[in-house]
Amino acid sequence: MSAWVYRSRRPEAFTLIELMIVVVIVAILALVALPLYQGNIVAAKMSEGIAGCGTIRTAFRVYYSVHQNYPVLTAQNASQLSVIGIGATDLAGKYFAVTNYSVTSNATTYSITATLPTYTPTQTYIINQLGVESGTYTTGQ
Repeated sequence: MSAWVYRSRRPEAFTLIELMIVVVIVAILALVALPLYQGNIVAAKMSEGIAGCGTIRTAFRVYYSVHQNYPVLTAQNASQLSVIGIGATDLAGKYFAVTNYSVTSNATTYSITATLPTYTPTQTYIINQLGVESGTYTTGQ
């Protein structure tokens, strides 16, 4: 009979301590996951800039195959990119515009830089004619 009484008196809700423990565990998981999530957001945005650099790089390769040298570009603007066949709208994306790319070149080398706008710290991606990548960009580990 005492077992029956014990069962009927057992509470059917969680105690305050149990709920507090769950809240603490969820908070710890959120503190760990949030920086990883933010890093992946930046990496996704930078992928657009990297793709734009690939577009410019392809245009440089096509120009080189036709002319056997690279055009001389000293400062990036839409009119200079038109020399290699890139229009102002070819690089327009959700996070990057043509003004976020910097291109310098001479007859034998070039360097393309994409800078993520309105983000601190600055995220940049640089690639040259040899395919060497550098910069301070997030890869989303």
